[in-house]
Amino acid sequence: MASARVNRQVVLAKRPVGMVTESCFETVDVDVPALGEGEALLEVRYLGIDPTIRGWIDERGNYMAGVAIGEAVRSNGVGVVVETNNPEEYPMGRAFMHLTGWQQYCVVQSNPFPPITMVPEDVDLIDVLGVLGHVGVTAYIGVLEVAQPKAGETFCVSAAASSVGSIAGQIARMQGARVIGIAGSPEKCAWVTGELGFDECIDYKREDVAARLKELAPKGVDVFFDNVGGELLDTVLRRIAMQARIVLCGDISTYNLEGPPAPLHNIRYLMGKRARMEGFNTLDYWDHYQEAAGQLAGWLAEGKITARVHELEGIERAPEALVRLFTGDHLGKLVVKL
Repeated sequence: MASARVNRQVVLAKRPVGMVTESCFETVDVDVPALGEGEALLEVRYLGIDPTIRGWIDERGNYMAGVAIGEAVRSNGVGVVVETNNPEEYPMGRAFMHLTGWQQYCVVQSNPFPPITMVPEDVDLIDVLGVLGHVGVTAYIGVLEVAQPKAGETFCVSAAASSVGSIAGQIARMQGARVIGIAGSPEKCAWVTGELGFDECIDYKREDVAARLKELAPKGVDVFFDNVGGELLDTVLRRIAMQARIVLCGDISTYNLEGPPAPLHNIRYLMGKRARMEGFNTLDYWDHYQEAAGQLAGWLAEGKITARVHELEGIERAPEALVRLFTGDHLGKLVVKL
């Protein structure tokens, strides 16, 4: 017998061409199905708005198959168990982080993939989608496992006021690196150098990034933690130091392009500088999740890292939140409260 609950979803109505718009989505109400053996029902409390959603709503997908037309948009979320046929794995009242999608209720099966993570009882649910969840873990892995900055090195991070970029820069500073952020407004640069403690920040919309990097990093950039790609990546490649590490975490500047991205003219500097450029995916390091989340929680409690959340309320605002992610109209982690 079907559940009496009604599930409000935001589904993909049409695939975006170029910049994503709110008209690509539609809000619908569907019945919540009865639970099968070993299943549980999450009532979703928060949705995380991440750049990878843009790839998922393309037909080709991004790490996973593309979302079908009429299907709830795939996204990370955190919810609380309100029904369960599997009390050992999914106890009533416990919170879990999962790919819930843009919907009020999510049915979860035993041992799903990608993995589902139980939220510790003393953790604020909203933090699980930011500094204590995949966002913080991505920054932690990217900095400490992939980039491995050393004391005295120059560490540059693009999208420095974003959820991942802001945390990555703070972790690099704790390793003794000199941190230069790149962000898109005076307000963002002020937050990055003020509250977050970065050494410098370049406003790429109002300043000449190449000239500023030459001034701020005369010996070159030792580590570039890139969340943007495109022309900005090409600009920084011209300023890399000997044996530099370029860590590819995101490519947000290309996600809404209708044609191919601009070529990287300066990639030739990798060979001359004996540098390496490496992409990574946090799923490859999932066995580090508990260690990373525990360390991040400790740093947060001690005031060694700062995180900001930009919250919109109501599932109907999820499309607006995704558009804001690409227009830059936010600070820190974008979430939707249901």
